[in-house]
Amino acid sequence: MNSAHPGPSQRADGQDMKKEGQPGSSSSSLAYGVLDVPPWYLCIFLGIQHFLTALGGIVAVPLILANHLCLQHDPLTQSYLISTIFFVSGICTLLQVLLGVRLPILQGATFAFLTPTLAMLSLPDWKCPEWTLDASQVNTSSPEFTEEWQKRIRELQGAIMVASCIQMLVGFSGLIGFLMRFIGPLTIAPTISLVALPLFDTVSDGAGIHWGISAMTIFLIVLFSQYLKNIAVPVPAYGGEKKCHTSKFYLFQAFPVLLPLCISWFICFVLTVTNALPTDPSTYGYLARTDTKGSVLSQAPWFRFPYPGQWGVPTVSVAGVFGIIAGVISSMLESVGSRMVIVAAGCVLLLMGMFGKIGAAFATIPTPVIGGMFLVMFGVITAVGISNLQCVDMNSSRNLFVFGFSMYCGLAVPNWVKKNPKMLQTGVLQLDQVIQVLLTTGMFVGGLLGFLLDNTIPGSKEERGLVVWNQIQEASEETLKASEVYALPWGVGTKFCTSPFFQRLPFWPPRGPRGTAEGDQSQRILGSQAAWRESPPGASETRM
Repeated sequence: MNSAHPGPSQRADGQDMKKEGQPGSSSSSLAYGVLDVPPWYLCIFLGIQHFLTALGGIVAVPLILANHLCLQHDPLTQSYLISTIFFVSGICTLLQVLLGVRLPILQGATFAFLTPTLAMLSLPDWKCPEWTLDASQVNTSSPEFTEEWQKRIRELQGAIMVASCIQMLVGFSGLIGFLMRFIGPLTIAPTISLVALPLFDTVSDGAGIHWGISAMTIFLIVLFSQYLKNIAVPVPAYGGEKKCHTSKFYLFQAFPVLLPLCISWFICFVLTVTNALPTDPSTYGYLARTDTKGSVLSQAPWFRFPYPGQWGVPTVSVAGVFGIIAGVISSMLESVGSRMVIVAAGCVLLLMGMFGKIGAAFATIPTPVIGGMFLVMFGVITAVGISNLQCVDMNSSRNLFVFGFSMYCGLAVPNWVKKNPKMLQTGVLQLDQVIQVLLTTGMFVGGLLGFLLDNTIPGSKEERGLVVWNQIQEASEETLKASEVYALPWGVGTKFCTSPFFQRLPFWPPRGPRGTAEGDQSQRILGSQAAWRESPPGASETRM
């Protein structure tokens, strides 16, 4: 998730970073456009900044999953999960930038898969045994305990692999273009909002470990991201005519989550050293200490390569696949700047994933600090989903019913199914598991109801918000470069593989220049894609 602050490719003072004569879009707020190549040292610096900006969201996912993978009392394995997600995020980022759509998008962990994953792990077959919840009974090096958490990861891996193949099929076939005709704000809003709302129980448990520490973390995040975001901090700089000088940098706007995380972490360390926090494991607030997981830093190796199949051969179940497919529908991550900067960020992620001590350090973050961060982060995700209704006429009783009913059912139905799993038994185990996973995934229930009601209850396009939602954006300077931006690398599609067969593929970029039939078609397609993400005039921009 990206907060609404200037991208790392933009100067903090908002001024153009490029020298005169350098390429770039004068109409864009980005100092470097998609096709621009900043100096190598600036690529490295901005790549590290991209990594730090996305750090909170990337680390959050394995920390949430740890409890449901029976890893509450195994911080070393938690550090392996963090290192692996860094490494895989780097690989996916490089593949996306070099071979995919080739927009500068940092590929990180998505919260859209959390809800269906937790629903799958809540099945009777995958619930953690009671003995794994008691630290005194857990031997992290025993084969029995290792098999308990590894078999759950293998099940998740298999479900994600199959669901990914289905997602690729939808993209290659062009089916997504057809489906988007029927998906509007009243479908998107409950789907995204229900990604975060069902996690309130997990979040409150973490924050409740020590509400004082959680409140401090929340206060710092709100202070930096809302009150101090427009305050520039002078930082030393070198270069240009002035050589050594100070430059303004919007520090709080660039790192509204990372800075509070580090400050709260350090304060917990100080309170631990001074024994201001309880030393008795049974006392409230003990888990706010930083030494409860201190051994993981000494146990973690300096170098560790996260190789495929490190936890065994992935397994596949029908219930897991259907659950993850529900997450595929609502998963999206978007951030645009210079392509080369994102390449640098991908390389940084790869390096961070191979240094075991880095993941071990993040695994020692006190639980209430993470809980405070989650309270703010998931609250923003919920608001992002609701913000899609700005296109919709909310004075209409029709729209109020569709949204309200979808949201409430997305919370009520999963809650009832979790409490009464035996009421939905059909006699076929696989079918029972599929039904339970889908009906305990709130975003699936709410999104499906929103989709059905919005497309069946009579209502005008203006009332449903589809007129603004589907408005075609006029071609801008960046759109004129569309053939360059979306073109496949190394001349594929322009010099090679130019037969009419390839041009008929839905995902193949047209090779005609602007003004020809192919070029005009490309402009229309890109215009439709831009309009799909466009907000109405006067609305503030929010990206997820």
